[in-house]
Amino acid sequence: MPMNFRTRRQEEPEINLIPFIDVLLVILIFLMLTTTYAKFTELKINLPTANAQSAKPRPKELVVLVTADGRYVLNQRVLEARGVDTLAAALNAAAGPAKDTVIVVTADASATHQSVINVMDAARRVGLSQLTFATQGQSDAAAAAAPAQ
Repeated sequence: MPMNFRTRRQEEPEINLIPFIDVLLVILIFLMLTTTYAKFTELKINLPTANAQSAKPRPKELVVLVTADGRYVLNQRVLEARGVDTLAAALNAAAGPAKDTVIVVTADASATHQSVINVMDAARRVGLSQLTFATQGQSDAAAAAAPAQ
């Protein structure tokens, strides 16, 4: 009896990717048809109004005004430079050694967010951690919206 020394090779199974791709294409078409696309061309924001009584002035308070073009006014003194370092130096000089000074940020409605963030960053660098934002009252908002005669 002759011996057969040939080994039989078994073919390795292959994964057929064509049905998988077909299913993914159907899912992709379904997602494209059911997704809604929203375009935000313009975002209108109404600034907050406060109905509370006006706050009483505090002796340890610094008022920082942020103008529409990004300039800073610290306690009615215009700062020439618009950088964070300049603002931090001015805050440090105005606050002195008192680190419990409250900073009141009064920003124009059309001021950039970066300008307000710069005020917050300058206060953090100096070590002043008490910040508040000024709002206009509802009667002030109505008076500002009324046309001047």
